[in-house]
Amino acid sequence: MQIDHLTRTFRYDGIDLPVPPHLAQDPAALRAYHATLYPAILNAETVDAGVMGGAHVTEYRRAVGTKG
Repeated sequence: MQIDHLTRTFRYDGIDLPVPPHLAQDPAALRAYHATLYPAILNAETVDAGVMGGAHVTEYRRAVGTKG
C-alpha cells in the first residue's frame, strides 16, 4: 500500500493562489487572505474541483447575476 500526500491548491480565474503555511488549515482566514489579492473572492462561491495533477483543487467562482 502506498500513501500519496496531496497538496491543496486554491484557484481563482485560472490563477493558482499562494497558500501561506500558517493559514493552510483555516479556510475562513485563507479566504480573507485571498480576498486581499482579489476582492471579488469575498462574494465568490467555493467549489471543490477534485484532484488534478497530485493536488486537491478548490476554486473560487465569481457569482454571476444581476444587481439589486
